[in-house]
Amino acid sequence: MISDLMTRARNSIAKRKHYNRLVAEIDSFTSRDLADMRADRSEMLYQIHKQIYG
Repeated sequence: MISDLMTRARNSIAKRKHYNRLVAEIDSFTSRDLADMRADRSEMLYQIHKQIYG
């Protein structure tokens, strides 16, 4: 029971770290970078959230 809780906590922390890393990378793109990629920052953030958290 406690080991399950610890496992879930570790998984949650790992997901949050991965999410934060990706958000930082997306935030580092300039508007010009995004235009060159034909990408939308908010859509990218939405997609990574969906990918990581479901």
